[in-house]
Amino acid sequence: MRDPFPIDSPPPTRAGHLHLADSALRRAETLANRAEHTALSDDPRFLQEKTPALVAAAALWADVARTHAAIAAALPERTDQTTED
Repeated sequence: MRDPFPIDSPPPTRAGHLHLADSALRRAETLANRAEHTALSDDPRFLQEKTPALVAAAALWADVARTHAAIAAALPERTDQTTED
């Protein structure tokens, strides 16, 4: 997986964090759907032993999404805005 923040890149903007939050949320949703399908499947190709790992991965990506959303909420909407002390 490609590093979304190479060392030489500027920190993401509010919009960048919102985009990352959306991407992480979509990944969490995909993993949660896979976990549900695996847990409920009678098909022997789907190992129900995978369900806890899929649930944990979905929860981790949901945490990543919440983190990026919280960072975005703390940043100014536009980069030319300044804060007063």
